[in-house]
Amino acid sequence: MTWGILLSAILVKNSSTRYSRGFSHNEQSLRVVDLLENNGRGLNLTWEVRNGIVSHSKSATGMLENWGKVGTLEGEVVRISDAVAYVNHDIDDAVRAGVIAATDLPQAAVNILGNSRSERINAMVADVITSSWAVRRPEPLAQPAVRMTPAVTEATETLRRFLFQNVYNVQAVRRKALGARSVLDRLYRYYLQYPEELPADINGAETARRVADYIASMTDQYAARLARKLTRTR
Repeated sequence: MTWGILLSAILVKNSSTRYSRGFSHNEQSLRVVDLLENNGRGLNLTWEVRNGIVSHSKSATGMLENWGKVGTLEGEVVRISDAVAYVNHDIDDAVRAGVIAATDLPQAAVNILGNSRSERINAMVADVITSSWAVRRPEPLAQPAVRMTPAVTEATETLRRFLFQNVYNVQAVRRKALGARSVLDRLYRYYLQYPEELPADINGAETARRVADYIASMTDQYAARLARKLTRTR
């Protein structure tokens, strides 16, 4: 389970544990490199790298829309790489968990991208390279962009829609998400009540912000173990 996605839900949708500024995993990633790394001094990254970090986001809307609005070519590379990675990673996870079978994937997408993970990734990456070659020497009146061909874009979007319909929104996954959300809810409430127990290296003036930063830094297993431990001790 991805804590960043669930943290977004719990801090925004649950009024009893709402963090007033909300939570977005890509914005949190930028916060980490700007303000939290290097003992609170941040990293000396270029604007292009920072734009790439903040430009990727997983959404229920079309993930391949409006790429021209990303600030740099570097940002476009990160965004399209994130799309390729998460679609294929989540398919593999869903197959291993028994939520779907590999044969359930939409045939229209399989015909274009292939049956296996390696075939899909190779097809997507090769298509991006071929379609984006013009960025090396852009024509004076053209807007260079990192892109896929319309056919591969549609096949990738078909897989994304399939995941939302058959993996992310199915009841079994929702039940698991509710359990994970309960873990985050307990952690958030606990550290709001006992901020003195936050690690010393979690800096910041606002308690709620420090709590969100701390929870966002946790791995799945660590958060689950810590929630059980705090429940027993308090």
